[in-house]
Amino acid sequence: MAVGFEQKIVAPSELAQAVGNLPRPLVFTNGVFDILHRGHVTYLAEARALGASLIVALNDDDSVRRLAKGPDRPINALPDRLAVMAALESVAMVSWFGDDTPLQLIHLCRPDVLVKGGDWPVHAIVGANEVLSWGGRVQSIDFAHQRSTTSLLQKIRAAEQKNQG
Repeated sequence: MAVGFEQKIVAPSELAQAVGNLPRPLVFTNGVFDILHRGHVTYLAEARALGASLIVALNDDDSVRRLAKGPDRPINALPDRLAVMAALESVAMVSWFGDDTPLQLIHLCRPDVLVKGGDWPVHAIVGANEVLSWGGRVQSIDFAHQRSTTSLLQKIRAAEQKNQG
């Protein structure tokens, strides 16, 4: 049985039509969002505050593996990551992509604001030129909390080794 928030999960093939129902300005961001943490939810709330609706595009499992984040990544499979993301109040819609970048989804959505985390300089954000060309803006949001899924996994693995040894 589908839960209400799962209605915010939209297949890429249906995205262009679904985005038309969202209030503008539309903010777009993307990422893996494997193990959700405080840094993620703070970032997403700040991104949402830049417009009326936030759409988040998640890397599918194969594209996560191509990012070389580790042989066991993602920890959470795409359907689980989509559901967790959709449950967040700041997120209006969530979709996914299998390419190495979300450029195709950016073209489909035509966001008014394109956002990435503080480790991305604006000139390096995929889709920046396109969004600027149609009058939108591009922003890099500084990290409020120094957290990452990679560092969380390192901490968990160190604790496991300590307990086993």
